[in-house]
Amino acid sequence: MNANTKELHDLGQRLWLDNISRELLNSGTLASYVAELSVSGLTSNPTIFEHAIGSGSLYDDAIQKSAALGESDEGIFFELALDDLTRAADLFRPIFDATDGIDGWVSFEVSPLLANDTANTVKAATALQARAARPNLFIKIPGTSAGIAAIEQSIVEGIPINVTLLFSREQYVAAAEAYLRGIERRIAAGRDPTIASVASLFVSRWDSAVKEKTPSQFHNRLGIAIAMRTYKAYRELFTSKRWQKLAAAGARPQRLLWASTVTKDPAASDTLYLEALAAPDTINTIPEKTLLAFADHGKVGTPLPVGGGYAEAVLEEFRREGIDDEALATELQREGVVAFAKSWRGLLSRINEKRSPPTRTPPE
Repeated sequence: MNANTKELHDLGQRLWLDNISRELLNSGTLASYVAELSVSGLTSNPTIFEHAIGSGSLYDDAIQKSAALGESDEGIFFELALDDLTRAADLFRPIFDATDGIDGWVSFEVSPLLANDTANTVKAATALQARAARPNLFIKIPGTSAGIAAIEQSIVEGIPINVTLLFSREQYVAAAEAYLRGIERRIAAGRDPTIASVASLFVSRWDSAVKEKTPSQFHNRLGIAIAMRTYKAYRELFTSKRWQKLAAAGARPQRLLWASTVTKDPAASDTLYLEALAAPDTINTIPEKTLLAFADHGKVGTPLPVGGGYAEAVLEEFRREGIDDEALATELQREGVVAFAKSWRGLLSRINEKRSPPTRTPPE
C-alpha cells in the first residue's frame, strides 16, 4: 500500500479515480489502484467516455453489433457505459459492503442535454439506476436550477445522487438542502432515509478563469478559498439541529467531493489541490496522472481548516481586483453545462463514425 495515499485515507479523505475505460478494466490497472493506491471509488462524465470510446478500438465490435440491430447512437452509448460501470461497481462492491455503503461507489451522468429539464432528468435517473441494478451506482445530476428540483425528487424516489457542476458555497448549499428535503420527505412518508449522496465542488476551473485577469501573486488561490468556505458550510450544515434530527432517524450525511482538482497551471505543483484540500469526511476525485503524482511525491500537511476567516480574506482581495465571485460561479456552471453537452455530442458522433466496419482497400 502506498504510504502517501494511505495517509490521506487515514486522515478520512477518500480518493476516487476520475476516469473509466475498458482498457483500465481489462488490463487490471483499476484493480491495482484499488489494491495499492487506496482508490475506493470512481467517477465518469461525457468527456471521459468521449476519450475512451474514441481513442482506440476496444469498443468497435460492440458498437457495430448494436448498430446492426438498429440501436441508436445514444442507445449504444448507454449500453457501452453501463457495461463498463457495472464492471467497475462490481470491482468496488467489496469496499461498499465492508464500509456498509459509505464507500465503493461509481458515478454515471444523465445526458447533459437534460440540464434544464427537471422531469426528464428524474425519469432518466430512475431508468439508469434500474438498468444498472447495482446498489453502489451514483447517478450524476448537475446542480442547475432545474437540477436542484430533480435532485430532491430523485432522493425521494430512493436514487443515490452525485450532484455535479457545483462551483460555489451557495450552489453547494442549494444542492445540500435539496438532499435534506428529499430525506425529510422520505421520513415523513415512513420510508428508509438511508439514501446516499455526494456533492461535487469544482475547484481548479476558478483559477483558470481568473489567471489572465489577475497578477501572478493571485494565481492558484481562488479555487482553494472557494473550497475552504464551502467546507465550512458543509461542516456547519451536517452538525446542525436539522441534520441531527435526520441522523437520529437513520439518515447519513451527503459527503462533499472535490472535483476538477488536476493542476492546470504548469508553473504550479501537480499535487497542489490534493495537498491543499486534504480534509476529513471528504472525497477527492482525480485523474490517473494526479493520482500517480501524489503517490510518488505528494505530502499530507495540515488538514483543511473548518474556519472561513482566511478564505473570506482571500475572496475580498480578489474582489478588489475586480473579480465578482458570485457572477463567476454562475458563469462557470453555465460553461460546464455547455462543455459537457459539447462532449456528449462529440461522443455520439464518435459512435456514429464507428457504426460500420472500416472499408478495406482491395489488394491491387
